[in-house]
Amino acid sequence: MPDNQSPLFIIIDGHSLAFRAYYALGKSKKGSLRTSDGIPTSVCFGFLNSLFQVLETYQPELLAIAFDRKEATFRHEIDINYKANRTETPAEFTEDITNLMDLLEALNLSIVTASGYEADDVIATLSKQGSAKGYQIKIVSGDKDLFQLVDDQKDISVLYLDHRLGNYTEFNREAVIDKLGVKPTQVVDYKALCGDKSDNIPGVRGIGEKTAVSLLTKYQTLENIYNSLGELKGSLKNKLTEGKEDAKHSQFLAQIVNDVSLNINLNDLKLVGFDANILLPKLQRLELKKFIKNLNDLQEKLGGKVREIDSEIQEDSPQLSLFSSPKNELEISLDITSRKESQFKLKIIDTPELLEELITILKTKKNAKKPVAWDTETTSLNTRQANLVGIGCCWGENITDIAYIPLNHKKGQQLDFQKVINSLKPILENSDYPKAFQNTKFDRLVLLAQGIELTGVTFDTMLASYVLQPEQSHKLSSLSQKYLTNTIAQDYDSLNLKKGETVADLEIQQVAEYCGLDAYATFKLVDILQQELEQIPDLKPVFELEMKLEPILASMENNGVKIDKEYLHQLSVDLEEKLIKIEQQAYEDAGEKFNLASPKQLSELFFEKLGLDKKKSRKTKTGYSTNHAVLEKLQGDHPVIEQILSYRTLAKLKSTYIDALPTLINSKTGRLHTNYNQNVTTTGRLSSSNPNLQNIPIRTEFSRQIRKAFIPQKDWLFLAADYSQIELRILAHLSQEPILLQAYHNNQDIHTVTAQLLFEKENITSSERNLGKTINFGIIYGMGAQKFAREAKVTTKEAKNFITKYHQKYAQVFAYLETVKKQAIANGFVSTILGRRRYFNFSLKTLQELKGTKPESINLKELKLNNNDAQLLRGAANSPIQGSSADIIKLAMIKVAEILENYQAKLLLQVHDELVFELPANELEDLQIKIKETMENVIELSIPLKVDINCGKNWMEAK
Repeated sequence: MPDNQSPLFIIIDGHSLAFRAYYALGKSKKGSLRTSDGIPTSVCFGFLNSLFQVLETYQPELLAIAFDRKEATFRHEIDINYKANRTETPAEFTEDITNLMDLLEALNLSIVTASGYEADDVIATLSKQGSAKGYQIKIVSGDKDLFQLVDDQKDISVLYLDHRLGNYTEFNREAVIDKLGVKPTQVVDYKALCGDKSDNIPGVRGIGEKTAVSLLTKYQTLENIYNSLGELKGSLKNKLTEGKEDAKHSQFLAQIVNDVSLNINLNDLKLVGFDANILLPKLQRLELKKFIKNLNDLQEKLGGKVREIDSEIQEDSPQLSLFSSPKNELEISLDITSRKESQFKLKIIDTPELLEELITILKTKKNAKKPVAWDTETTSLNTRQANLVGIGCCWGENITDIAYIPLNHKKGQQLDFQKVINSLKPILENSDYPKAFQNTKFDRLVLLAQGIELTGVTFDTMLASYVLQPEQSHKLSSLSQKYLTNTIAQDYDSLNLKKGETVADLEIQQVAEYCGLDAYATFKLVDILQQELEQIPDLKPVFELEMKLEPILASMENNGVKIDKEYLHQLSVDLEEKLIKIEQQAYEDAGEKFNLASPKQLSELFFEKLGLDKKKSRKTKTGYSTNHAVLEKLQGDHPVIEQILSYRTLAKLKSTYIDALPTLINSKTGRLHTNYNQNVTTTGRLSSSNPNLQNIPIRTEFSRQIRKAFIPQKDWLFLAADYSQIELRILAHLSQEPILLQAYHNNQDIHTVTAQLLFEKENITSSERNLGKTINFGIIYGMGAQKFAREAKVTTKEAKNFITKYHQKYAQVFAYLETVKKQAIANGFVSTILGRRRYFNFSLKTLQELKGTKPESINLKELKLNNNDAQLLRGAANSPIQGSSADIIKLAMIKVAEILENYQAKLLLQVHDELVFELPANELEDLQIKIKETMENVIELSIPLKVDINCGKNWMEAK
């Protein structure tokens, strides 16, 4: 024990020590430390070695290990460039530190983190709490930032790690002064002046370490330096004057906070020892023999009692296998949480005889009433990057009705890959063999990559769940938990894959269990979900619609779309020039330079220097908010607001689409492949991801030009078919509003009609028509007066008058919208034209009590709604419109796909109400007519549907 009589509290800077271990051992000339199986262990070995050296030397009473978290901190929110120059963390480091966390937990050591804060902030807070309780604090770190925590009373010091692992120097107040030339209390101001390259803290341009020390020696603080600028001369004064904002910003970034809410009791940080029977298998797996041999010594260092270790896990005993069943028969518990329920046996198909036996069984399922459930295991969740690792199937509820075929594991006995594919192909491609999947589209694309064109899928549990309850989770594990007696299917995360690992790296038995349980759960769920669908007859056609759509979406994803990379590169260059001009104009409008990407600087500029209305914003930890909603409210208050909005819009376009799209092109196909999500939105609309092509904006010149980058294959054309005003047409059908019905039957422009009614005149200007368009679409989405005023560029008073007049002219529309809201409250759901349902759970008890009553008995005006329920009701009013629109475009995709079977043309994209095709020129004339007729007649409504159809050499021309 050290001489100091105060109890000792050691705080470890986790990532700092881990990186020291990695670069000392993992990057040494001799190569990194690894197990015989190739698992990296440099971080684990080096970290534990240094930790136990510190424990042996100092024998603390309390110990805490602080780590950074993955998510951004409040500093990143203030400055997107903070620590932006850090190199990407090596994959082997990530794998190694994951194992380290596992070991630290087994050692019963306290790992402390805080959301939105760095480890430094956690360390400062623990130091403050410990010091207040009379503890002497020693911080183990290789980060000089923590020197600012060293105090004059010598209660807090830093054990500073050097690059030679295991070596450290204790820094008290005097040592910090010797090292940096400034006192611990001046470290923050020191960084504010000369910056910190490692954290990308700018400091003042032109001020180096020596100048910073000289200034602080004379003036003591940054504030005093700036209060004394009159005493300075020449370039130094100019540098400080020009860099004042950077200095203040850097000071803020460098300051460690010490009041993080940790919700931790210091008594929880006492060393209490560990359970050797938990720790030892982990050390054995990582082959950390040094610590295995000295286990009792480690126990003493950590304050635990030395005790006998179970004989079953002695050092020289083999690693316990997760599975211990005989070969080819794996016993799996149906309840993965308890492992106490009944068992069943899973066949692992790894011999020709077992494969032949499986094929024979599967052939007996021809024209069976219940489908065989299938599941694939792959190296990636991205179908275009995925390698097929194994296939599982379940054909009954008996203990022998499940099989897993390993195909591409890195180790273990497996059959010839192509032989298995050839054996399964006649069954998977034959529609006489009914099949069920959870998320068929994924498996369809995986199998297609192996030359298997899947047919005969009669049920998809994910799609059934989506149709039944669109707002719930549709994961197989969630469905198992909800519908099955035992929790059968496991989450993908339960595989505990390390960084860089895939299922191919895992033991065949582990993947067999995971896949087998998935197939079994899918098989069991088919009957249950089918019965639920039959109980709500309206939903059966919706389910059939989704099932027919699935292979079409798979085909679209597989087709992909060609991108003109050279064009996008030039567009990026042009946009960069545009951004620079906007930035310069913003400086002129504001009267000074500032960082357009810094919320803190924008807050100071808007509300302190320019004196804009703070009531239009809200107070945050770092000042007043300057998010998009606030900027919209501030529009017109100062010219700089327009520049900031333009800058943000164009910068997002550049980063999200123009610069990003070329990087997403598949190297094998040379095309961009998006994912169409069929089970995400509660309204029934499709969504797009990786990349999201449905969010490409078209309002600005540059956003429209992005579509020009989407091009067909050589000598082909693009054809775009777009439903015209489909949501307003559906509103006309549902509400039976006479004005809308008459306008659409007479092929009138509805926006002009609305403007004529609102302005009470015949001849309408283009700006007046735009106002009519804004209010027509705004009413569907429950737009209020303030937003309408901003959108239409009128006063709030004028907006209220227009909305009042709109209510009077379109009384039937608002009567319908009120009826839908009442139905949502009374029934708990609303329906589309096809019968798709969206459910609503209101929070207010007064609304909950109205469920089951007659809709017409509900008086909406008497209801006192909170914001949440008011928003839900707005969504309820819109859902039948938006959902019916989604259903109609899906019906159109199915009907059009039937036509395309006789042509070379391909459906490539679906973007809201628009379908985009790629086709040879000789098919254009024929298909233009057929696609338009099919889409316009896909459903019979009270008014005609209209489709605008155009073609061109790119998407922009075809729009």
